[in-house]
Order: sequence, then structure tokens, then C-alpha cells
Amino acid sequence: MSNVGIVIVSHSPLVAEGAADMVRQMVGDEVPLAWCGGDPGGGLGTSVEAIMQAIERAWSEAGVAILVDLGGAETNSEMAIEMLGANKAGRIAICNAPVVEGAVMAATEASGGASLAEVRATAEELSPA
Repeated sequence: MSNVGIVIVSHSPLVAEGAADMVRQMVGDEVPLAWCGGDPGGGLGTSVEAIMQAIERAWSEAGVAILVDLGGAETNSEMAIEMLGANKAGRIAICNAPVVEGAVMAATEASGGASLAEVRATAEELSPA
């Protein structure tokens, strides 16, 4: 059985890469992991195409949990999910959680074979009520 994949989307490529590095160092290679950040011109922002590519890199039949930093990253992630089609969209969840802590906790849960719903719930426990 495959583990849920994790995608980190940030307006800053350095933030996304740093968070992914923390996940990899803490969880290892047992969880499919991808990240993306920045706009196509090299500035701050996000790209629907880059998010779609990150989802594909982290794809798992168990699903993919996405962690985002700001509202624009969430909106573009929603568009990317829609563009991937209904078959994959049903196995992708955007987590309402802090990027770094949420990604680490989500990946830790995923590494134990948890379902997408369990991974999402664990990440979202970190959000303020």
C-alpha cells in the first residue's frame, strides 16, 4: 500500500524548499513529497502549472495532501486540482494548517500508512480554533 503524498505550495520557493527539506529530514523517503513556489518570472507568487506538476510528482493512489502558505496559493491549488480532473481531484485535499508544522505532521502521519482523511485531520489539528 502506498502512503499519502505531500505537496508544499508557497509564494516563496525558498520557503517551500525549506519546508520540504525539513519534512524529508524528519520523515525520510517513505512519503512522496514535492514542493513549488514563486511565480514563473522568479518573483513571489504561485503558478497553477507548477502546482499541477508538484501534485504529479507526489502522486499516490492513497491521495495527496497540499499545504499552502497564503490565500493565493490555496486558490491556485484549487484551480490545479480542478484541472487534473475528477478522478484525481477526489483524492486530493488542501489542508487548513500552518505550512511547516502542518507538512511535518501530515508527512509523519502519512508515513505510518494513514488515510488522506487522517493525514488532513492531523495537519489541521494545528490550526487555531
